[in-house]
Amino acid sequence: MAYVTWSLETLEKFCADVFETFGFSKEESGKISDVLLTADLFGIESHGMQRMVRYHKGIEKGQIHLDAKPEVVFETPVSAVIDGHSGMGQLIGIYAMEKAIEKAETTGVGIVSVRESNHYGIAGYYSEMASKRGLIGFSCTNSEAIMVPTFSRKAMIGSNPIAVSVPADPYPFLFDASTTVVTRGKLEMYNKMGKPLPDGWALDENGTPCNEAPRVLANIVGKNGGGIMPLGGSSETSGSHKGYGYGMIAELFSSILSMGVTSNECCTFPDKTGICHGFAAINPAAFGDAEAIKQHFSEYLTALRENDLAEGADRIYTHGEKEVFAEKDRRENGIPVNDGTMVELLDLCDYLKLDFASYFPGYEPPAEFAGFAGNY
Repeated sequence: MAYVTWSLETLEKFCADVFETFGFSKEESGKISDVLLTADLFGIESHGMQRMVRYHKGIEKGQIHLDAKPEVVFETPVSAVIDGHSGMGQLIGIYAMEKAIEKAETTGVGIVSVRESNHYGIAGYYSEMASKRGLIGFSCTNSEAIMVPTFSRKAMIGSNPIAVSVPADPYPFLFDASTTVVTRGKLEMYNKMGKPLPDGWALDENGTPCNEAPRVLANIVGKNGGGIMPLGGSSETSGSHKGYGYGMIAELFSSILSMGVTSNECCTFPDKTGICHGFAAINPAAFGDAEAIKQHFSEYLTALRENDLAEGADRIYTHGEKEVFAEKDRRENGIPVNDGTMVELLDLCDYLKLDFASYFPGYEPPAEFAGFAGNY
């Protein structure tokens, strides 16, 4: 599948206008767009522009409530539980992380657990909110069950990503990863491209390895069994139980502490998804000289990057470094969007009565997509 490149400014304008057309305010639309386009800037295509149609369908189904406002339902000086009332996940996530940061700057630590939200984008966006303020940031979320636990054949846990961000020089540390081998979004990308899934990613309804993206996705939606493997694959020999356990840690900080909906129940309701999140911010100053701690960590990251290379390797990266390089390149040279996503956006514009050509002049869908647009 081919890609076409657009400037960040073009995509910012398009995203903001679309979300305003959905019914969000200008300020809200800007926040949602920033989360999505940060994913595309980082090179995380599965959580960027291609999610817009999914969000619109969530609004139309009544699972995302446009007028919902997050509510603090329990609070201490270091913690809070927030009910998102099924609002837009990005807006709830930003609100909750700001609450955690405020507590960390006041008391040294802030931990916030959220219930009744929706898909919130990349976990790393929220952990980075803290690191940009000089704090250690943590974010996690549960999601619709797609992970098949070790020795099972039925998905019971979400992709349940965990993100940690820490200030450092010259690049901040950012670890952001699902606790499944891949996310559902990655399967959606392979499905759009018509490519078979790589070995070691997914299981069919019988719990056996499967390379068919449409079949796996249909099974996830239909709750027919099967899904995506935990980190470590499908056996203890390769470490499957570790990914399974990491997924449970994300579940603890999101759905359990908030008394929310666990992954196996997420997205089974007609009027909500029930998705839950967890956030934390820690002030390094609670442990001594914050600047000295940052320097200490920076020196270790430098030592890692300068470590001896394996044969055939060009360099060693530390977590978050590739995202820094990708963002710099895409801000200067544009963001690539694949044709499958472009056609979905064309279809969405037709439905919303927005002038697609005014945003993306000269774009024509490839011949293989003829007849696709208009089927929204």
